[in-house]
Amino acid sequence: MANVKKIKQFVQYDLWRRTSHETKGVKRIGLDVLKTLILVIRGFSSKQLNMTANALTYNLVFAIIPILAMVLAIAKGFGFAEVIEEQLQRSMLGETNLMPQVMGMVNRYLETAQGGAFIGVGLLILIWAVYSFFRNVEQTFNAIWAVKQSRSIVRQLTTYIAVLFLVPVLVIATSGMNLIVHTTIEALPQFGELSQWSSSLMQAAQFVVAWLVFLWMYMAIPNTKVRFTSAIFPAVMMGTLFQLLQMLSMYVIMFLGRTSIVYGAFAAIPIIMMWLQWTCLLILIGAEMSYAIQNNEQFEYEKDLEKMSRRYKDFLTLYLLHRIIQRFEHDETPYMAIELAHENKLPIRLVQQLLNRLVEVGLLRTIYVEQKEERTYQPALDTHKITIGMVVERIDKQGTEEFLRGASDEMQAFWKRYLQLKDEHNSLKLVKIDELDIK
Repeated sequence: MANVKKIKQFVQYDLWRRTSHETKGVKRIGLDVLKTLILVIRGFSSKQLNMTANALTYNLVFAIIPILAMVLAIAKGFGFAEVIEEQLQRSMLGETNLMPQVMGMVNRYLETAQGGAFIGVGLLILIWAVYSFFRNVEQTFNAIWAVKQSRSIVRQLTTYIAVLFLVPVLVIATSGMNLIVHTTIEALPQFGELSQWSSSLMQAAQFVVAWLVFLWMYMAIPNTKVRFTSAIFPAVMMGTLFQLLQMLSMYVIMFLGRTSIVYGAFAAIPIIMMWLQWTCLLILIGAEMSYAIQNNEQFEYEKDLEKMSRRYKDFLTLYLLHRIIQRFEHDETPYMAIELAHENKLPIRLVQQLLNRLVEVGLLRTIYVEQKEERTYQPALDTHKITIGMVVERIDKQGTEEFLRGASDEMQAFWKRYLQLKDEHNSLKLVKIDELDIK
């Protein structure tokens, strides 16, 4: 029982009290990995990623035909439609007998888009179906990253169109790699001994393509800046698991194809649905992992911050303001939030909250530095006029007051008496509670 309490204490408090700039080397890597793992597990539970993956799978099932239709339409425009169809035949769909039905639906969708009841109506429906799916994906990623604002419609359209052009390019690039390897091996006898390795090379190329696609998703889809170092490990890990999951699913479908008698090709449908669901889940877990890696420092001293007293918060606010004023008066480069956090061994999340509060009450102003893509902080007033009382008073008055519609006359009189005593005394320390009596 004692060991369980120690583990709980370590996971909830002690681990998060060790800031990233206090540890170095292997120890820091180990602590960061443990923090990331805990944050991913917590995020998986609190953000209900399993339910989100189910919803995303549902959206994907409805959008898969319009997406394939759009990709094939783009590929047809560049003369690469046959290459795309060939790759689809080699995919998991090709291992089932559903491929003719799928391609039939895609072709009918394209015919409907080209000849709608009104000119352009079919095309608009096609574009809207694809747009809705990608928008749902972006909103899901934004929710994981706690981003409240989506891209503008113009940026959304340009990003989604770029994705639709990117898919044929990746497929063609992969096909080109296959063709180059096979042609080289057949044309040059000295490379004949490498023929047994050609399939392995192609599989390795597919893994690399999967890594690049996952890396692009984690960096480009959220409406915030995602660092390469935060996205590369989840991309490689989830891209690898995706390829292994696809191989396993194809093996199961082939096995069902040999053994199924009653359902025939339709026996593969549940496997395809499970594959889509697990794929969506892998994508979301990787996004959560990317968020956890980049925002690891945001959760330092998390439980302690929830219980921090107002007095200590006011002290830290005054201290940060003092450091910013000092640097300003010495005509030095303004502080960034991360610098203040590292110099004073403070959690970046707390520093950012306190600085934001000082900006909101008009004591600090921010200057955006494009080279560093960060905000710096400078005093917003004459530093010689800033007093402790001014800081405390502005913080006290921050927010709304007297908003209760049903406040009684007695409560209103009590409030006015409280403000009167607060103005008459520099401190309410010696004022007795009965002096607030309004009778």
